[in-house]
Amino acid sequence: MNRKSPTTAAAPPSSEPSPEAPLPPAAPQGVRPVRSASPWERLTRGAESLRRGIRGVLGADAYEKYLEFHAAHHPDHEPLSEAEFWRDRTDRQDRNPQGRCC
Repeated sequence: MNRKSPTTAAAPPSSEPSPEAPLPPAAPQGVRPVRSASPWERLTRGAESLRRGIRGVLGADAYEKYLEFHAAHHPDHEPLSEAEFWRDRTDRQDRNPQGRCC
């Protein structure tokens, strides 16, 4: 006994959403849709992030941070030059040694 169940013809797939399907939320005004970055962009961003991290650990970004702080808190005074800043920083570290490798 071979029983076959009645078959119904399947409707062809439609590119339009069905009336029952929920629509995705609209993006807020002024927000651009996110596009995925290319492998080159991701590599470039990763390398830049690594560079900033290493500079931060080594203290190489100290002068840039000093300039930002100085502009925010002492806008009426001239900041030290980069050479003066590093000389002052090294002298301060020599006068007040802290836990550091060298």
